[in-house]
Amino acid sequence: MNAPAAPHKLIKGATGDWEVVIGMEIHAQVTSNSKLFSGASTAFGGEPNTHVSLVDAAMPGMLPVINEECVRQAVRTGLGLNAKINLRSVFDRKNYFYPDLPQGYQISQYKSPIVGEGEVLVELDGGRSVTVGIERLHLEQDAGKLLHDQSPTMTQVDLNRSGVALMEIVSKPDIRDAEQAKAYVSKLRSILRYLGTCDGDMEKGNLRADVNVSVRKPGGPLGTRCEIKNMNSVNFIGQAIEYEARRQIEIIEEGGAIDQETRLYDPNKGETRSMRSKEEAHDYRYFPDPDLLPLEFSQAFVDDLKAHLPELPDEKKSRFITGLGLSPYDASVLVAERESADFYETVLSGLADRARDGKLAANWVINELFGRLNKEGHDITSSPVSAAQLAAIVDLIGEGTISGKIAKDLFEIVWQEGGDPRALVEARGMKQVTDLGAIEKVVDAIIAANPDKAAAVKDKPQSLGWFVGQVMKSSGGKANPQAVNDLLKSKLGI
Repeated sequence: MNAPAAPHKLIKGATGDWEVVIGMEIHAQVTSNSKLFSGASTAFGGEPNTHVSLVDAAMPGMLPVINEECVRQAVRTGLGLNAKINLRSVFDRKNYFYPDLPQGYQISQYKSPIVGEGEVLVELDGGRSVTVGIERLHLEQDAGKLLHDQSPTMTQVDLNRSGVALMEIVSKPDIRDAEQAKAYVSKLRSILRYLGTCDGDMEKGNLRADVNVSVRKPGGPLGTRCEIKNMNSVNFIGQAIEYEARRQIEIIEEGGAIDQETRLYDPNKGETRSMRSKEEAHDYRYFPDPDLLPLEFSQAFVDDLKAHLPELPDEKKSRFITGLGLSPYDASVLVAERESADFYETVLSGLADRARDGKLAANWVINELFGRLNKEGHDITSSPVSAAQLAAIVDLIGEGTISGKIAKDLFEIVWQEGGDPRALVEARGMKQVTDLGAIEKVVDAIIAANPDKAAAVKDKPQSLGWFVGQVMKSSGGKANPQAVNDLLKSKLGI
């Protein structure tokens, strides 16, 4: 079910409206135990230069050997992006000098990448969506890391990251504003995490974005683009695009021209600054790596990987909507993170009647649990209330043992103290009163004490809610709300 296409935001300048055109290159670290061309560990946080093989350090005569698991992960990702998988691809040398690049070149892919064109459906607020085209995905090795703060006179080099496998995922220039850009990165990260091909940890630099921004008059020819390098925060990506678009508009409106260049974003100042003039592909002197044969695999290899892919966010969302009757919004919230979806699925598996209570369970997961987790700074993996406990609370509501109000009290007890919800209800006398005789006594007493309101309720049926509230209050929230409503309507002649 496709949502309506998203109208994008135009930026007002002194000479009228401007359109922003955005393309992205996402560098995603491949989830694997060893590096792309060596057996060295990819574990994060080791002492500097302890996860480095002779290949990573570019010692003379050392030859790269392709890591098959990294190839599998790239193909899985391509399949998750509905992309063309190329059965033959070529590794190239991308030549440039940098102190943390021991070889003096990076092994990458240029004209023949492992994955070709694909697409990502990106959902936006208000039920809108935009489809972002994927140009390519290629494998390449990461560089090391320069440490400038270890010595007052020297820059030190840590090669632990050198040779770690990256997937560079290049989008088409289909993104038109900062909101779409942020949603695209979030959706792509979600897909990678579902697939298990990248953990998406932006704080560790395992997912980084280079953002290409240009401006033009709506529908006009493409403008000169600037690239903002190494963005590792979704919010900063949005801020950088907003600033850079306005910077370019001001220059053009004042009669200037945009220089194609690479820029950095300074989050403290909220602005981009020039880093270097932008290189074109030919500046890198790409040529096929003579130490690596072309990478070839069969369609059967691809088909086997496709057959074992997990359910992805869009498929899961569709199943939640059609199978459980969830709203598109609720389904989107639940599938946004794999851990949230897994938690909800575990709650479902613990329900006595998922057809009856699936929607109720979604409401409790999203509103009560997520709300409380956000308020107290927990994430779903450290929730004090387990999926089994939440399923038990929802079961108790669904079967009429407790009311929604009592359920909130019960949730608080479980959050603070733990325990089996069903046993707590028994031990603390929290069961809902369904005995009509007992409820009727409370209803009669409330009506007798408020004759004026009882007489006026026929002319103002909405005032019935006041009576319901009084009965529930008098019963300590234990009276069955439906029984209370039915009895009051009968006795007040509504």
